[in-house]
Amino acid sequence: MIEEIRISDLGVIGDATLELGPGFTVVTGETGAGKTMIVTALGLLLGARADAGSVRRSAPNAVVEGRWQLPDHAAVAERVEDAGGTVEDGELILTRTVSAEGRSRATVGGRSAPVAVLGELADQLVTVHGQSDQIRLTSAVAQRAALDGFGGAAVEKALAKYVAVYDAWQQHAGDLETLTRDRDERLAEAGRLREASAEIEAADPQPGEDTELADRAERLGNLEDLRLSASLAHEAVSSESLDGPDVIGLVESARRAIERVAGVDPALQPVLEQLTELGIQASEASASLSSYIGSLEPEAGHDLELINERRALLAGLIRKYGESVEDVIAAGQRASDRLLELDGDDDRIVQLQQAVEADRAALEAAGAALTKVRTKAATDLAKRVTAELKSLAMAGATLVVEVTDAGEFRRHGRDQVAILLQPHSGTDPRPIGKGASGGELSRVMLAIEVVMAGSTTVPTFVFDEVDAGVGGAAAIEIGRRLAALAERTQVIVVTHLAQVAAFANNHLNVVKDASGAVTSSSVRRLEGDDRLQEMARLLSGLGDSASGMEHARELLEVAGRSA
Repeated sequence: MIEEIRISDLGVIGDATLELGPGFTVVTGETGAGKTMIVTALGLLLGARADAGSVRRSAPNAVVEGRWQLPDHAAVAERVEDAGGTVEDGELILTRTVSAEGRSRATVGGRSAPVAVLGELADQLVTVHGQSDQIRLTSAVAQRAALDGFGGAAVEKALAKYVAVYDAWQQHAGDLETLTRDRDERLAEAGRLREASAEIEAADPQPGEDTELADRAERLGNLEDLRLSASLAHEAVSSESLDGPDVIGLVESARRAIERVAGVDPALQPVLEQLTELGIQASEASASLSSYIGSLEPEAGHDLELINERRALLAGLIRKYGESVEDVIAAGQRASDRLLELDGDDDRIVQLQQAVEADRAALEAAGAALTKVRTKAATDLAKRVTAELKSLAMAGATLVVEVTDAGEFRRHGRDQVAILLQPHSGTDPRPIGKGASGGELSRVMLAIEVVMAGSTTVPTFVFDEVDAGVGGAAAIEIGRRLAALAERTQVIVVTHLAQVAAFANNHLNVVKDASGAVTSSSVRRLEGDDRLQEMARLLSGLGDSASGMEHARELLEVAGRSA
């Protein structure tokens, strides 16, 4: 709820503080004193368009600051934090500044924020009903939401079931549309994938094959050099000529020479062992060279040709499908997996068609059930609001809540909800925004809010001139209903009727001071005799009238007994 609003240099109000608090607050004052500026100030805090003409003459800017208590309003606190502001100890401060040039600035929870954020918070904080304001239930969406809120658990349960079926239907229908719409494209994709898969499968590339083939090609391309070098090395290690020296023979001669004298000097024993090992290694090297020479392919030219052909095939695949043989193998696997998915499209389409048909039948049933509970709630809402209107000087008026078939399924159902007003018997019901005058419209909204008070989540209601055009007993009934609404939510009312003001637990008076060069207004809280005098002024136009004072006292007693 709103704890306090501070206004500086807005219209005729120079500096004023409105202490609001819980329950029913009424704002009164003489004509031209600036009562409307209070509603204007609240509108600025809630994101209304700024008007440079509302800035007090000679003042650089107008400033409005509001302080809210939000102990249990997590949604508002979350939005404030998203905007960079804070809600400390359940308290939120909103500020709006309007310069004389028309520039506007807003702060939310201590941080500058776009004015649009105030508008978002407004929907959750305050509902304003004024003769020049757009009323909350103007749109079809808001009217449907109001009816659903009034319908309570029964509508909530039916709607939840319907939404679950609707979402499944949309999902299946969307998947079916995608499959059927893209069928030609998917068939073409399958053809390309089959061609690629067949090409890769026919080549049957193996991991690392390209590197292995490159090494073999290098070897075969240098075959004669390899054979010559190996033969020369073999001849040097183990010569086949009878008179030519070789490594094996020389090492063996050295070994025998050392062996003859090794017994004389033990220091030669390690040398003998080294020469013996060297001889063994030379023999092994000779055998290895001989084996290598024998392994060199006699058909090297033919083998090299086959290898180069294989390498060319693999290179072509790599250009198409990746940067390596491994990429080609992976592309083949992906093509195979995707083909399995695409080849199952026909079966999937049949399954989806069956699912969509089943969903449609379930949707018909869920929609009918939702329409039934909504229609029942609409009848109840219309009956109860019409009864309220009879006590608000609109005895001939009837509220009509229509639930009609919109002709298509939507996520909220297939119902179209319209709240209409029949001002008098024999007339056609019209949209509530067109079927009543400003004062009647405010009373219609009051009746609706009183009936729906138990289901509303908005913590504050503001009514501007809700009593326009009425008086006497009807005005007293308006006061009673505002007081009843205030038992559940905070209610702020701008009025000129004592019959309404009598039911308030907090009475604020806008006082005009024209003693200076510029007319200025302030706000004061009335209690005791001060309140009696204001009530008397509202009744008779004279605050010091004895009969007016007596009548005011009687009104307050009546209101007190009603409370």
